[in-house]
Amino acid sequence: MPTGTHPPLQRGASQPLAGQLAERYAQRIRERLLLPGARLPSVRDCARQHGVSPHTVVAAYDQLQAAGLLEARRQRGFFVRESRPANARAAARPPATPVPRQAPMDATALIRGMFEADAARSPGLGTLPADWLDPTLLQSALRRLNAADAQGLQVGYGEPNGDARLRAALAQRLGDLGIHANPAQLLTTNGATHALDLIIRSQLQPGDAVLVDDPGWAIMFARLTQAGIRLLPVPRAGQGGQGPDLDVLAALAAQHAPRAYLTVSVLHNPTGHSLNLATAHKLLRLADAHDFFIVEDDSYGFLAPEHVPRLAALDGLRRVTYVSGFSKVLTPAWRVGYLAAAPERLRALTDTKLLDGLTSSPVLERAVALCLEQGRLRRHAQRLRERLANARQRIAALAAKQGFAWAAPPDGLFGWLDVGVDTERLAQPLLDAGWLTAPGALFSATRRPGSLMRINMATSQDPAFWRALRAAVDDIRGPMPPP
Repeated sequence: MPTGTHPPLQRGASQPLAGQLAERYAQRIRERLLLPGARLPSVRDCARQHGVSPHTVVAAYDQLQAAGLLEARRQRGFFVRESRPANARAAARPPATPVPRQAPMDATALIRGMFEADAARSPGLGTLPADWLDPTLLQSALRRLNAADAQGLQVGYGEPNGDARLRAALAQRLGDLGIHANPAQLLTTNGATHALDLIIRSQLQPGDAVLVDDPGWAIMFARLTQAGIRLLPVPRAGQGGQGPDLDVLAALAAQHAPRAYLTVSVLHNPTGHSLNLATAHKLLRLADAHDFFIVEDDSYGFLAPEHVPRLAALDGLRRVTYVSGFSKVLTPAWRVGYLAAAPERLRALTDTKLLDGLTSSPVLERAVALCLEQGRLRRHAQRLRERLANARQRIAALAAKQGFAWAAPPDGLFGWLDVGVDTERLAQPLLDAGWLTAPGALFSATRRPGSLMRINMATSQDPAFWRALRAAVDDIRGPMPPP
């Protein structure tokens, strides 16, 4: 009999068991439930999970390979193929480098899977669930603006640098974080992702080497690789688990002369780490010594205490370009972000924004400005922090009850959980049980498998998930040997 939660294949049906199994995986691939680059269970594991012989699994995998859906990798197993044709992959592949730099194979599929999923069944979700957000906050701001200045909101493109009222409010917000920037040093964007894209396009060139967090954000790995940038992965496990491994960073900088370092300094995705003051100072000294600039992504900053150190505050926006936005705490549908930079960097960034799409929405920007001015966004963020703190306590108890440990104490929205087995192997049986997870390989610049996975503190509070996770881990490990 099949083990775990897989629905049984139909014995005696007109379609052979191998064909049924192949079609089951083919459907998951077509529906983007199995992402390009995902590893399928080993032949033995798959046979045990579905209650069939290993010969049946081999026949099914052969059919999927013949259909161009799978590829076999020597001594590693079977993986979902990329959707691009082979000649396109070869043309897009960057030149060889001694530093690992393969990006996740399909970052857009990762986004689609995260946003289309049911948040209540998505422990690997990358955002707060919709019912944690406050849509009335923005709706109220829009009504007030329309009543006060309907004509002013409907005429003209807006300012290239962004709405002046928002930039003034942002300067005040940054001042509260210790970042001294006047409104002229700020550029609004269509979300933080757009800000990062502008930096890549205006400050970097194909062939440049760039330091990145590993683990880090799969979408950024893909964007950099697409731009022809050489990735230099820096382990995010040094300094007592509170930041990048500075010894590795220094060695990479000495060998490859990187142009920049892209990092999440506060409530890092996926580990939840935040830089401490000592690490931040050492990092800035390394940037000076090796002449690279730093892009500080503070997208989760509203979910962190204001006293957590920011690189931009310590550096004075000299080498650091600061990026943030509001999608994580307001709504992903309102793409309002911004960056703060030295004047000599801002000019090129503004020119790139103009060429990209002229200006950003003055209506949305002014509504966000109103939320900042009235303190409503600050109060909303405080409620989210309190709710997340309660969720982390609950999840810590649930994880401990099932015998799981954290790679570091969880903080903010994410925790980095060690389950003791390859989390890519766990993803499929958990998906069959209805749980969308985020295995650690998705956040590796080299797609390195491992036993870590990202846990969303807002969407992982159901004890049923932790029981399912324990059962899936035990199923992969197999029965314990007798004493």
